Formats: sequence, structure tokens, C-alpha cells
Amino acid sequence: MIQILIIEDDRHIGEGLQFLLESEGYCAELAMSVSEGREKLEKGKTQLLILDVNLPDGSGFEFFQKIQSKKIPVIFLTALDEEKNIVKGFNLGADEYITKPFRPRELVSRVKNVIRLTGIEDSRKQELIIGNVSIHLEEKVAYKNGKQLELTALEYKVLLLFFENRGRILTRNQILSHIWDDSGNFVNDNTLTVYIKRLREKIEDNPYEPDIIKTVRGMGYKIGG
Repeated sequence: MIQILIIEDDRHIGEGLQFLLESEGYCAELAMSVSEGREKLEKGKTQLLILDVNLPDGSGFEFFQKIQSKKIPVIFLTALDEEKNIVKGFNLGADEYITKPFRPRELVSRVKNVIRLTGIEDSRKQELIIGNVSIHLEEKVAYKNGKQLELTALEYKVLLLFFENRGRILTRNQILSHIWDDSGNFVNDNTLTVYIKRLREKIEDNPYEPDIIKTVRGMGYKIGG
């Protein structure tokens, strides 16, 4: 799913954009300041940036200059429709420039055009997603709400096994037969209990009432979400 970060200080506009893009099948995240945007950019996997020029704690132009090394396509969003501002945006390397007010369908069309022209790839085929948790198969890392999870090698193996068997009940013996520790040793039943507890603490919103790794009494575990 293509990851889009919106940095817009007007909550009404920002949340409207977020809803619109999510309804089109994109993963959209909203930040309302330069500092918040920088934090989300560093922690997430942004593939396209929609950036307001005038923000409460800085200029969108200056912020973009500082992150150009990341080579993230950008669409500037602003009420400044003067030619000099539009030219400045494109001279900085903007892929598109949209002035407010704008028509929602027009913005979506321009977003799709930038995605097509810049060659942004939809990562859905390389991801397994359940709820707000995703596994990026090529990178062998997992994310929750766009933030990378700190998993051990064995925790990742267990989580991947669960995600690959979504909707199925896995017995403890089935899980144990598929996982080994980093030294190649078989993991025992007590150790598995510890790893599942740790995974729940990392991926569940409420580890005590899990929505993803569910216990099926007397049988094993079933993956929901």
C-alpha cells in the first residue's frame, strides 16, 4: 500500500485529505507541523509527501530542502497562488503544486499522476497486513501504525508464521516444528509461551485482550485482525 504523508496545519483540510486518499486505497498519515512531519517521516516509510508551504513552525519550502536527500516525491499545497511561489516550488524540485481551494477529484487525479510519473511502487504484494500491523517481506521487518517494531529474529519468525496462516488454527506443536533459535536449537514449549507474550505486547493494542494473536482454548492460536 502506497504510503502518503500529509503535512497540513489546517485540521479540517488535513483530515479531509486523509479520508479522501484512504478511500482511494492509499495509506495516508497526517502531521500538522514541521516538527511532527519530520518525526513521522523518520519513523515511517513515506513514498509521497503532500506538503503545505505555510506551517506554524516553519516553511514547507525550507523543510523540503532539508529532506531532499531522501528523494521523496512532493506535492506542494498552498493558498499562495502567486507565480513566484509556484516557480520557487518547481525550482526546488516539486513534482506538483496545488493551490487552495482545490477540488477533491482534481487532487486525487494529480496524486495518481505523480505516482505514475515518479514510478512509485505499490508495496502491497510485498506486504502481509493484519489490522494496523504489517510485515515487509523483502526487508524482513514489521511495522505497527507505520512505526518499525523491534523484533528478535525468532519473534519475527513466529509473527511471519502467524501472518502466513491467517484464519487458520495453529497448534503449539505446529509452531514449534517451524521455529528454531539463532543457534539452530529447537525451541521448547515454555520458551514459545514467552515469545508469544512478547509479541502480543508489541503488536496488540491491548495484550490482555488480543485482536491479532488469539488463543483457541485446547487447540492453539488463531490469527485474526
